[in-house]
Amino acid sequence: MTLERRLVAEWLGTFSLLATVIGSGIMAERLADGNVAIALLGNTIPTGAILVVLITVFGPISGAHFNPAVTLSFWLRREIGGRDAGLYVLAQIFGGIIGVFAAHVMFDNPIIDPSTTARTGLGQWAGEFVATFGLVGTILACLKAQPKAVPMAVGLYITAAYWFTSSTSFANPAVTIARGFSDTFAGIAPADVAAFIAVQLMAAMLATYFFGWLLRDEKIVVAKG
Repeated sequence: MTLERRLVAEWLGTFSLLATVIGSGIMAERLADGNVAIALLGNTIPTGAILVVLITVFGPISGAHFNPAVTLSFWLRREIGGRDAGLYVLAQIFGGIIGVFAAHVMFDNPIIDPSTTARTGLGQWAGEFVATFGLVGTILACLKAQPKAVPMAVGLYITAAYWFTSSTSFANPAVTIARGFSDTFAGIAPADVAAFIAVQLMAAMLATYFFGWLLRDEKIVVAKG
């Protein structure tokens, strides 16, 4: 695929992901009548489901990264060049922000509405580390074992990580930036964004090297003579 098509796929995929995350968060909060557990469930299921759809649809075009942490991992593995990786990240960030604005328009929220939801502290950062490390590991291991299962594996992993991590599994710098523009159930205060991103990128790098070692094919040397 041409670079232009790949960038459009990354933009549109991340746009759709954030429209789903924010839109389902708004809908869930409105319908849950104050029950946070029900609201979280209403946010979780659509997010996991749309990831399966988006990775299935856009995977053959761009690889369906939709996530600077994933793009970083593939750059470290030399599966994408530095220039293309940088453009992927820009497409992801701008697609995510526009996706948030689209969700706001659909639900009659202010288009730009910076979040006031504090997400900070060691527990939250640890949650983001675990979520991102596991996501990158899931992708790399699944590509090795069963590439066709990647869409389902990623969707199921994020569905689970929403519930077993303290941060509700952002695991994505583009998502984190975009959610800073939304003072809704799925938002994050802009002041807390940088720390989340730093942890996510560190986890992505460590996961890349760890799973590179874990999944490496061993060369068998047969002695002669």
